[in-house]
Amino acid sequence: MRLLHVIPSIDPAGGGPIEGIRQLRQPLRERGAEIDVCCGDAPDAPFVRASEMNVVALGPTSTKYGFNRRMLAWLRAHAADYDAVLVEGLWQFHALATCLALRGSEVPYFVYTHGMLDPWFRERYPLKHVKKSLYWLLGEYWVLRGARAVLFTCEEEQRRSRNAFWPYRCRERVAGYGTAQPPSAAVPLREAFFTAFPALRGKRIVLFLGRIHEKKGCDLLVEAFAGVAGADPRLQLVLAGPVDSALRERLARQAERLGLAQRLSWTGMLSGDLKWGAYHAAEVFTLPSHQENFGVAVAEALGCGVPVLISDKVNIWREIVADGAGLAGADTAEGTGACLRQWLQADPGAQARMRVQAQACFQRRFEVRQSAQRLLEILGERPLPAPVADAAATSATPGGTP
Repeated sequence: MRLLHVIPSIDPAGGGPIEGIRQLRQPLRERGAEIDVCCGDAPDAPFVRASEMNVVALGPTSTKYGFNRRMLAWLRAHAADYDAVLVEGLWQFHALATCLALRGSEVPYFVYTHGMLDPWFRERYPLKHVKKSLYWLLGEYWVLRGARAVLFTCEEEQRRSRNAFWPYRCRERVAGYGTAQPPSAAVPLREAFFTAFPALRGKRIVLFLGRIHEKKGCDLLVEAFAGVAGADPRLQLVLAGPVDSALRERLARQAERLGLAQRLSWTGMLSGDLKWGAYHAAEVFTLPSHQENFGVAVAEALGCGVPVLISDKVNIWREIVADGAGLAGADTAEGTGACLRQWLQADPGAQARMRVQAQACFQRRFEVRQSAQRLLEILGERPLPAPVADAAATSATPGGTP
């Protein structure tokens, strides 16, 4: 089986979807599926040249939307070389290009929404939502309508996505999501991290690792950490990931105002041994996000046996709490602080049990081989006859949206 992923960019600084593709590559190959990637990046971009995957880079593009005639033409010419096409995300031209290129084709396409239909965006950016509502009617509704299936990472994402736009009509499947088992050589990885950041040796690290963005609730985390920092002078908040200069300055000013200037560390984006070393050096991982579809970093932390403190806006929070692998609270400073206090007040035995349960939760729910197998099962499902497909799509919408 040959699969094509279509994505706006494979730049790792952009967040989760490209990492998900990379993680799926090997377990899919083990099951007889090869993948290529089509993107809107420039062919000479460093991350394109360095990619271990077969990448068709058709950019650069000159607009944020990513309009790209070359991508549309390439998809029309080459889609028949594949058994299925996987669209990674919405709201950019790559999704509409796939829909247009495969219209009338025997090659099916599937859409990963990656949380981009979450109602949080409507509430947080109402003016953008008005613009998106128009584009929904002109483009994205038809992208989803024409897909063989729309793929969600968990039931929470599926449920929330139904309430973002009208009309909503598509064939839904929960495909799951996951990441590979992280390296388990904790001691040398931890030592590599401390060698790179010697000031953190001996600290009790509260770790945030990922793209530092206002959506992630890092301001809430700084405020909540200020409320517990006095419990132990060894506690250190570490923000690891790419961040724009304006947000970094704002968070640094907040930390200074709260008396945390020396209790907040920035590492920049981490990869390879340093990334895994950061997880293994951490006492606990935290993500107080306002909206998070899956959270690859959450799964990675669990795979390293690190308990996670997350908001109830991370769509996999129910599974994590049910497994005793972490704590969840509201996406507020109070909710984040309550999770931190509960962790710090737990006795050593309870903390040790949660570390064991974190690893078990990862193996049970988020190891990538499971999601690869589920994806192949969905890709192999026989398409429904048109009247049945219409009924199935309609039933996915409360009230049978036309």
